[in-house]
Amino acid sequence: MEALFSSFTAVAIAEIGDKTQLLSLFLAARFRAKGAIIAGILLATLLNHAASAWLGVWVAQFIPANWHYGLLGGSFIAVGLWLLIPDKDDSEDTGVLRYGAFIASCVLFFLAEIGDKTQVATVLLAANFEQAVWYVIWGTTLGMLAANVPVIYAGSWLMQKIPLALARRAACAVFISLGLYIIVAG
Repeated sequence: MEALFSSFTAVAIAEIGDKTQLLSLFLAARFRAKGAIIAGILLATLLNHAASAWLGVWVAQFIPANWHYGLLGGSFIAVGLWLLIPDKDDSEDTGVLRYGAFIASCVLFFLAEIGDKTQVATVLLAANFEQAVWYVIWGTTLGMLAANVPVIYAGSWLMQKIPLALARRAACAVFISLGLYIIVAG
């Protein structure tokens, strides 16, 4: 259960202000079918994070066991600092929108996640929790949904109420704190 909770928390926090939240806002403004957008996000995230998690398990076999806590803690600190770099929404440059809400959401989310901080976090979490890889996949997927579903339904209102820069700094502080905790506790 620690893998599920850690994965959920890490991704839900890392998603704050991420380009995929901007993509969710864009898709919600473009399409009325909110359920189709959410289903597309779910499928894309499951596929992307499953591949990432299995990569993490494979990579873990090459990392000495006594390095896991240091690498995981250091990566949390790196992701925290990465959160301070704003993302931009470049989803309007694609022709996939003509295929409808589900296909557009699935394709755009899958592509947006490649090399994204939540994908990197999934690889690292799976490397740390290699015996609980399914919990990592479900935790990161649920974390992605927890961060993006509210944006789909209330994105415009949320963007007016919560300053994005403040949200990024708070998420950065949480990630750095978690990273330091993991290093010290390990």
